[in-house]
Amino acid sequence: MINAIFGIKQEQKQKFLENGIRIPVTEIKVEGNSIIMLKNKDKHGYNSIQIGLGINKKPTKAESGNIKGANLKVAPRFLRELRVDDLSGENIGEVIKVSSVFSPGDIIDVIGISKGKGFAGGVKRHHFKGGPRTHGQSDRERAPGSIGQTTTPGRVYKGKRMAGRMGHARVTVKNLKVIEVSDDILLIKGLVPGSVNSLLEIKKVGEDKKFVPLYKEIKEEENAGK
Repeated sequence: MINAIFGIKQEQKQKFLENGIRIPVTEIKVEGNSIIMLKNKDKHGYNSIQIGLGINKKPTKAESGNIKGANLKVAPRFLRELRVDDLSGENIGEVIKVSSVFSPGDIIDVIGISKGKGFAGGVKRHHFKGGPRTHGQSDRERAPGSIGQTTTPGRVYKGKRMAGRMGHARVTVKNLKVIEVSDDILLIKGLVPGSVNSLLEIKKVGEDKKFVPLYKEIKEEENAGK
């Protein structure tokens, strides 16, 4: 059974729950999760489903050939695999419906690639305090300080927190909540990693028994007709 799906990050906004609490939400486009390939344990060593998402406007020959068995008109922009325990009921070419995987109140983990921030210093990257501004050290405010141990061991330890490339890493935000589910959009409470139009993996991990749904305004036209 599939317990995860892929989506493309859209906009971030705010909504209100029925109890009046305002929450931040992220809109994720989940339309078009097509099954491209099924891998079984006998042939490949594990069970998985290869899913295609989006539209690749300029696919290579290899990418175009990869979707022949799936009967798709266009090659997908993203190709990802999902490990599953059982492949029964899954067929190549089918489109996974988000409503069959998620429902409002589900607890989820969202995995994505964080925004890249380029080369950053220790203060920004690791929240170092910096040196004092007094006693002639006005130029050491954002310096990292000592990085070694004098003679022994005579080198800098591997993994030492220093200046370097920041961001553009695989990030998992845990225990977010599904607020609303439609045919092509998933509304999630909270903020998720990555930039707009970046790929996200949404994985179900549980359910919220005290779920409070969104507040929905009653349209004036409906009231007038009653």
